[in-house]
Amino acid sequence: MKRTATSVVAAVAAVGLTISMSACSTTSAAGSGDAEGPLTVWVMGDSGANFEMLVADSGIEVEVVAIPWDSIDEKLTTAVASGSGPDILQIGLSKLRTFADAGALLPLDDEIANHPGIDPANFPAGVSGTATSVGGEIVSVPWTSDTRVLFTRTDILSEAGIDAPPATWDELRADAKTLAARGDDQYGYYIPQWDAPLPIEMTWSMGGEVIDADGNVNFDTPEFQKAVDVYTGLYADGSVPVNGDFDQTQGFISGVAPMLVSGPYLGRGIADSAPELDGKWQASPLPAGDGGSISLFAGSNLGVWFNTDQKETSLDLLEYVSQPEQQLEWYSMTGELPTVSSALEDGDLNSDPNVQVYTDQLKTAKVLPLVSNWDGAVGTELLNALNAIVLTGADTKSSLDGLYSTTAGLTIN
Repeated sequence: MKRTATSVVAAVAAVGLTISMSACSTTSAAGSGDAEGPLTVWVMGDSGANFEMLVADSGIEVEVVAIPWDSIDEKLTTAVASGSGPDILQIGLSKLRTFADAGALLPLDDEIANHPGIDPANFPAGVSGTATSVGGEIVSVPWTSDTRVLFTRTDILSEAGIDAPPATWDELRADAKTLAARGDDQYGYYIPQWDAPLPIEMTWSMGGEVIDADGNVNFDTPEFQKAVDVYTGLYADGSVPVNGDFDQTQGFISGVAPMLVSGPYLGRGIADSAPELDGKWQASPLPAGDGGSISLFAGSNLGVWFNTDQKETSLDLLEYVSQPEQQLEWYSMTGELPTVSSALEDGDLNSDPNVQVYTDQLKTAKVLPLVSNWDGAVGTELLNALNAIVLTGADTKSSLDGLYSTTAGLTIN
């Protein structure tokens, strides 16, 4: 059910969304209990009908509104400015800080004791508790998980004399160079030119961080430089296609690019589009560096709107969808992995060896730093610098110095 806050002030800055608001009262604040009517739930993408089916036996009536992913910023701006929003909303992890800074999310710390199903202890540490807290407050509950692993065409690697997927980034660079030598228009590896998390994952794997001890963005580290050396070296070796419209799924299926880092959705795409490749490809852990194999914890969380007048019912629904059986049912409906640890350890789920690679990778995966407007303020600058080096021949030192300068002062605090 929608409602209106007593006072809201909203503004959209050129570099991203920043909204401040005054404290708001709700109809249930005085202890009168939740309002009547269905919960309004914002679900991202096209999964609204599936969500309705998932909660059909919960005893809680819902009105699900499907929000296109590319419309969420506009929707959030409008909702916070008016004070009229849903009761529950799905939040992509890359947008979590934006939603929290807008004041759109109800702090949940004081609710956990009465709703143990949403306790951070039920979820992997990489995506719960302090890992996704904003301003020291828990403002969301993990919902779906996603990660990045290495996909290889094992048949093509074998033909090239490579008997196993590369276990380290150095091995990947060497194997990619071997594979690219198969002939014209053949490559060893594919780097999406829009994939800002990849160099972050490389840095983590090298044993580094991109946030310093004071909570500030800092790329000027030896570990990031090692990541840059691998990243740019793959281009220098001629192992990576440079056309921006390269299709990773078709490139992998055709064998033009027989190694790449992607998420479980690629595995589903291969199985659906090219069943004849069954047994000729596999998923394996992200290549390691000195820091191990550390990938991105992506996916989405669920939050409660800051001034819902159905707080208890909303929390009850969050508990319901956080039950392992509901998480596994959602996976069967959508192919989106669970976030509840006991569901991720389910034997049937992990009977597929590729899925087990995904669930094992999640054990050490980390979310991107919760810097406000990370995608626009950090991810874009990172890609601008790296793409300038590898695509236009820009000077490496000058490009990296520019990155250090433009991201200085950005913080998770």
